[in-house]
Amino acid sequence: MSERWRGTAVLAVALFAVNVVARLVTRFGFDGDDTAADRVSLGMFMVIGLVLAAVAFVWGRRRPVAAWGADLAAAVGVALLLTVLVGPLLVGDNLFGGGAGTFFAQIWLYLAAAGVGVLLGYLLLTALGLDHRSQSLKRYAELRATKPRRVVRR
Repeated sequence: MSERWRGTAVLAVALFAVNVVARLVTRFGFDGDDTAADRVSLGMFMVIGLVLAAVAFVWGRRRPVAAWGADLAAAVGVALLLTVLVGPLLVGDNLFGGGAGTFFAQIWLYLAAAGVGVLLGYLLLTALGLDHRSQSLKRYAELRATKPRRVVRR
């Protein structure tokens, strides 16, 4: 497996692991307490957003948006599928145990947390001028400034 896909796979597994930990905490720590389960879920979505913000910040320094954006979208897609389809089975729940509304709400909340996290990470990176494009433009400007002007003779 290439290095590019290894990073994507590791990110997908890490995002899924965050969900599994949240499900296990809810199952064994707060079984039957809906308020605590909602708070654990909110914490899980915040952690997912922070992880994706950090990854967008780090990956955005090294590669253009077109390269890492697709990798990040693939990782989020795989993690989302694992979270929705495999996550409930790990703790002994039914996929639609909470109803179709809960099932689809989890998808939308996951995508919202992922989107906000990536957006915040990339906006911070861009605001600091550390993104790939800003660094390329900076190198270009430095290169053009150090070359002496050519004298054209007539």
